[in-house]
Formats: sequence, C-alpha cells, structure tokens
Amino acid sequence: MTDRDPFAEGERAASENIPAEANPYQDGSDEHALWAAGHEKVAGAIKARKSERS
Repeated sequence: MTDRDPFAEGERAASENIPAEANPYQDGSDEHALWAAGHEKVAGAIKARKSERS
C-alpha cells in the first residue's frame, strides 16, 4: 500500500496541464481540497509566468 499525497498529485496534474475539473477525489473531502490546493499553487505560478512574458 502506498501513501498518496493529494497535494503533490494536484501539483503534478497542473504541471501536466490536467484541468482542475479532473480532481479524482470526492467533492467536499479533505483529499479533494488538498488536491485542488496543490493544483492551484502550480497553475497560479504557471499563469503568473505567462503574464510576465506578455
């Protein structure tokens, strides 16, 4: 059995351009919130870098 890290999974998903809507965890669960937070952290950084180039 492996320990899953929803936050890290969300970060990885965002870095692979997987949309936030693809969150595999049940809406309202702690894991869903962690995954979303990780995704937003990376997606926000990517968006910020793109806007700096413009």
